[in-house]
Amino acid sequence: MRRGLLSLVFIFVFSLAFISAADCDLGVSLLNQDPYPAVPGDYVELVFQVSGIENAECGDVVFTLIENYPLIFDPGMESSISISSGTFVKDYSSSKVIPYKVRVDDNAVNGDNPIEVSFSSKGFSNKSYYTEEFNLNVEDVKADFEIFVKDYDFSTNMITFEILNIADVDIEALAFEVPAQDGIVVKGASRNILGDLDSSEYTSTDFELRSSVGEIVVNMIYTDKIGVRRSFSKVVAYDSTYFVGRKADDSSTSILTYIIWIIVISVVVYFVYKKFKKKKPHKA
Repeated sequence: MRRGLLSLVFIFVFSLAFISAADCDLGVSLLNQDPYPAVPGDYVELVFQVSGIENAECGDVVFTLIENYPLIFDPGMESSISISSGTFVKDYSSSKVIPYKVRVDDNAVNGDNPIEVSFSSKGFSNKSYYTEEFNLNVEDVKADFEIFVKDYDFSTNMITFEILNIADVDIEALAFEVPAQDGIVVKGASRNILGDLDSSEYTSTDFELRSSVGEIVVNMIYTDKIGVRRSFSKVVAYDSTYFVGRKADDSSTSILTYIIWIIVISVVVYFVYKKFKKKKPHKA
């Protein structure tokens, strides 16, 4: 009788433990992605939420963001977080918010890219861990430019840069700067505001500049479509010999010389005529 009673108690306790373990029901959601969309080569902040950890039967929960394309972790970054379940106070949240800051692969494609997390708990009755898949939205909003020297006037030292937006994105508040550098002397403003520039559109800007080198470093500063102010440098090839002895310049000089000679000849003819007219004898 006593053995039968003990057996019933054992079975009852075991059943309660099994039911409690089966009640460990964890859920994971991606609360936020910042920025949205993420940009290839830049960092993105991901915020996950693990729910259901108020149940002490879940034991120690281990949550992991899996490092896989298109995510890149910094060296030494902890990808796994351990959570002790059942430690939450009444009237407080029964979920855990877990943030990550990771870099997006330079070659990440535009659109939704799958990312994966795993979570494990001793409270799971039939499986040691679970995985969930979420989408990381990616879009390359960075601009790029072709820049070349369109003209240089040796008489005024004015140089004209032409800028073409070769990216598939429109940009705002573009600024063009010639920073301080060896072999380059800029007189006046070193930065010009060029405004908005759509994809495949071009614009130009002028500086008073003298150069003794064959390359000019310029800075491009702009605001992208998600409101981030970006800047990067480019090297522009410059060869002053391209702008020496041009036919257009020779033509302008020839025309000016011709006009001067016309004026001189006209003045000489006028004075010769006046002098000749004065010496001409009058008839009786």
